[in-house]
Amino acid sequence: MVIAYHVTFGAYGFWLPNDPRGSWSTFVGAWRLFRFGEATKVQVRRSLAHTVHDRSRRVAAKRALKHPPVKFSGLEARAVGRGFARACCEGGYGIHACAILPDHVHLVVARAQRPVEQIVGHLKAGATRQLKEEGLWNRNRRPVWGGPGWRVYLNTPEEVRRAVEYVDQNPVREGLPLQRWSFVKSYEG
Repeated sequence: MVIAYHVTFGAYGFWLPNDPRGSWSTFVGAWRLFRFGEATKVQVRRSLAHTVHDRSRRVAAKRALKHPPVKFSGLEARAVGRGFARACCEGGYGIHACAILPDHVHLVVARAQRPVEQIVGHLKAGATRQLKEEGLWNRNRRPVWGGPGWRVYLNTPEEVRRAVEYVDQNPVREGLPLQRWSFVKSYEG
């Protein structure tokens, strides 16, 4: 039985549907990206982020995007966190871990009444609204977020604890400080 989810979703331009490391996409909707290859659908549930690949092809595809890929500044990341906090209050979500990185987000979300896809949509909308309210996001109607992201179903307390540890340490692995967010509640499982 699912007790929580490890969700990851990217800012615009983070992970493209034809990323050479694979994706969960079945098609590439923009010609400017299709020139770099078809969708690279995979079925695995483990991270493919460190898979060896043709980095130059991936970088070239990102350069072909309609807008430059999003890289959150520290101010923008804090606004994203405030947007998540507001969405958590509105939806009553339990968040056990959160890492807001320059180009993607990791969360451990407790199972709730809503499907996890709706929770992620609410969190993204709350973050976008917060960025705009704080005057940090106008950028010529540039999108904030990429596709729907990924989710891993966590069925045991041990899986939740491992996911929390992974998410908590994610910024450190990228050379950033640990993050502490007011809306994150420790997992007591």
